[in-house]
Amino acid sequence: MTVRSQPGRPVMLGRNQYGKAENRVVKITREGATHHIKDLNVSVALSGDMEEVHYRGSNANVLPTDTTKNTVYAFAKEHGIESAEQFGIHLARHFVTSQEPIHRARIRIEEYAWERIPASGADAAEHSFVRRGQETRLTQVTYDGGRWEVVSGLKDLVVMNSTDSEFWGYAKDGYTTLPEAYDRILATQVAARWRFNWTDGEERMPPWETSYQQVRKHLLEAFAQTYSLSLQQTLYEMGARIIDHRAEIDEVRFSLPNKHHFLVDLEPFGLSNDNEVYVAADRPYGLIEATVLREGCEPRIAEDLTNL
Repeated sequence: MTVRSQPGRPVMLGRNQYGKAENRVVKITREGATHHIKDLNVSVALSGDMEEVHYRGSNANVLPTDTTKNTVYAFAKEHGIESAEQFGIHLARHFVTSQEPIHRARIRIEEYAWERIPASGADAAEHSFVRRGQETRLTQVTYDGGRWEVVSGLKDLVVMNSTDSEFWGYAKDGYTTLPEAYDRILATQVAARWRFNWTDGEERMPPWETSYQQVRKHLLEAFAQTYSLSLQQTLYEMGARIIDHRAEIDEVRFSLPNKHHFLVDLEPFGLSNDNEVYVAADRPYGLIEATVLREGCEPRIAEDLTNL
């Protein structure tokens, strides 16, 4: 993005973007009595030749944010929503190719999952759903007219191992009071992002829906199957398993808060506590963050996962 200084003033405009944030769109696909739901929260950010609107208030190059909102809803009808990634690609391509002043589009999407309410008998319906937990699927699609970057992920995926976790042998100083643990609860609320190595070519585009489900599966399996001596070790195994099994992904970044569970001292009540009763502490908490990369790749996912 080329940014020029304002004539006659010793200041200049830096990086800038604009768009419409948090456009909630729900798409119902009806196949007879069977319905399918896609529930998205879409944020659009556009950048390009925007000096004049900042310097002089000229809106000639500005596509109204209301128009970007309308485009989201129109595209849900015209193109459908096969996946969050595919929908983001349709939108990003449209904004960059249809508006000459727009050089770059960034589309961020949160997807809220629904599952069918089980039913049986003559009254069984295929149009009743319940929100699935608190997990939210995410994606960010960026397009500059030549190359794509797709970063997907999830947040608020709460997982727990009630055993097969230890924490001991750590550095100690005069302020260390934490006792070593040889059988503890390991729990975290996973925030993860993964970057696809696809940058162009429709024929090489990954199968977005399958990819998400498989990444989630490998992430969960690695968490469940790793005998953990530290949350860092578990984090690495989760990322490594994704890289090992999904050739379309080059980088995975995690932010894992350690949701501490401490044994309750029951001795004052004349009771023993053989790893049975815990207090769940919500704060303060340990926060473990790291990126796992395919060999030879450079990290490109921003460290602050809250801003995807």
